[in-house]
Amino acid sequence: MPAPVIDMWAPVLPVPEIVAHIAEHFPDAMLGYLRVFWKQRPSQQALRAGAPALARPLSDVVAALDAAGITRTLITGFDELSTAGETFIPNALVAPIAARHPDRFIPFAGVDIMKGLTALRELEHWVRERGFRGLSLRPFMIGLPADDRRYYPFYAKCVELGVPLSIHTSANWTSVAVNELRIIMSHGGYPWVLEACLLAWKYENVYLELAAHRPKYLAEPGTGWEPLLRFGQTTIAEKVLWGSGAFLLQRPVSELVAEFRTLPVRPAVMERWLGSNAEHVLARP
Repeated sequence: MPAPVIDMWAPVLPVPEIVAHIAEHFPDAMLGYLRVFWKQRPSQQALRAGAPALARPLSDVVAALDAAGITRTLITGFDELSTAGETFIPNALVAPIAARHPDRFIPFAGVDIMKGLTALRELEHWVRERGFRGLSLRPFMIGLPADDRRYYPFYAKCVELGVPLSIHTSANWTSVAVNELRIIMSHGGYPWVLEACLLAWKYENVYLELAAHRPKYLAEPGTGWEPLLRFGQTTIAEKVLWGSGAFLLQRPVSELVAEFRTLPVRPAVMERWLGSNAEHVLARP
């Protein structure tokens, strides 16, 4: 018999009350998630139009957990009202769901750390009086790095209460004010190729240009270009631009083009890298 599974990050349950709240309180900064994950136009109107179709009865959610062999699931509130303008998921919506199925759902609290002592009291309330099991924080929505002193009282409170902290540490897909500016990351961000690929994926108008690197080495194991060859043919196929850097490499440009064409890249993608992506970047609105 398979071992039971505990899902430690499934924060947004698509039950009607949470979906309805999200449709009206989705932070503008998170609209990029619609483009990246749902392939939708990143707008509040698109979100509100599509939200009702996402809702599922709680019984269906529990049945899906059963079918997957998941015995317990972490769900959480997110509160960045002071910095993001919205409380994404209120603790008050999480609590009754966890109360209905205390053996299935693990509630974590979200608090607005910019409220200081008030937020500390809220965290203590949700843990001591409502049975919440931890705290969730998203520095990318708060606008402060995780080592900022304003977090320290919350870290200490978690220790005092004996509960863990879940804190976002990966890429995020928030939007920024310069979305209209087309940015070409010259030389592909090497050696930070994975980070460069993520930036090109995240931001609609960020592109990677590959000049001044010998093409024949891009496919060599251990050179660090593996993320480009993978994601450059899928999620960011329209974001890669060829560049020669022939003067620096001291090689005929024809030789560099020939080397580039031998890379293990699908022909249709190769043609985009060599020219059509550049045409798109250079086109005036």
